Amino acid sequence: MTVPTALGLGLGAAADLLLADPRRGHPVAGFGTAALALERRTWRDSRSAGAVHVLLLSGSVTALGTALDRATRRHPGRRILLTAGATWAVLGGTSLGRAATAMHDALASADLAAARAALPALAGRDPSGLGAEELTRATVESVAENTSDAAVAPLFWGAVAGVPGLLAYRAVNTLDAMVGHRSTRYARFGWAAARLDDVANWLPARATAALTVACAPLVGCSARGALRVWWRDGAAHPSPNSGRCEAAAAGALGLRLGGRNVYGARVELRPQLGDGRPAVADDIRRAVRLSRAVWTAAAILAGAGRLARVRR
Repeated sequence: MTVPTALGLGLGAAADLLLADPRRGHPVAGFGTAALALERRTWRDSRSAGAVHVLLLSGSVTALGTALDRATRRHPGRRILLTAGATWAVLGGTSLGRAATAMHDALASADLAAARAALPALAGRDPSGLGAEELTRATVESVAENTSDAAVAPLFWGAVAGVPGLLAYRAVNTLDAMVGHRSTRYARFGWAAARLDDVANWLPARATAALTVACAPLVGCSARGALRVWWRDGAAHPSPNSGRCEAAAAGALGLRLGGRNVYGARVELRPQLGDGRPAVADDIRRAVRLSRAVWTAAAILAGAGRLARVRR
């Protein structure tokens, strides 16, 4: 059923490109609600409790995906529709671009209050004390990082494992967003979610950086700069994955990213990525165009990867 899966991946990616996320009854939101309900029972200040929490949720979603995969094994039409629906549900490339564009519009009109209100849709930083330059940098960094998390990674795992891969990846990534951060409550409980997300994104993040290099000339950016900064600065970031995506984007766009980030009561000083100028509002649109080119290329490659199995 390789061809139906490839067609489904392509149709789902096209649906995200044209329609963005489903507006009502989003499956990921439903998963988040279920995860919160389970957390009330499983939370303990320990890594083992967090590991059980992640195993129960991600395991259940993977089992559901496997059951659906088996149920459509002899029904190509149903397999196409199932894969397309799952792909559309787990992708977030277009919604990412729209959130960043809303930030651009607020900054371009000098509406700092609206810009600060728009930041939580993109990043977990405290926007209350941020000026226009910091909001712009946060947006460009978020677009670079989430091009992998929201689009390239689910397409990668969809190409590798079909519907089970799509659903399992989105479950792992959602759990990392919910409990994987370094707060007092989740420092231990969220450890397993954060480490599993690191593993799931290791290859996709590097694929995103490579696609940034390949796609940069298509949108008027620098492939040479993307490659140079990726290799030079990517490993300096505290995340084993995000730094690769952000460094490649910084080099492609000719920008300097990194600096002081505030997450509630926690302050992080991130290393400098790139050696260009600071980002300005118009760079957000450039970052969105680059992101769209990267994940569109990833969708094409995901479908082609599945079709290549037919020849073998």
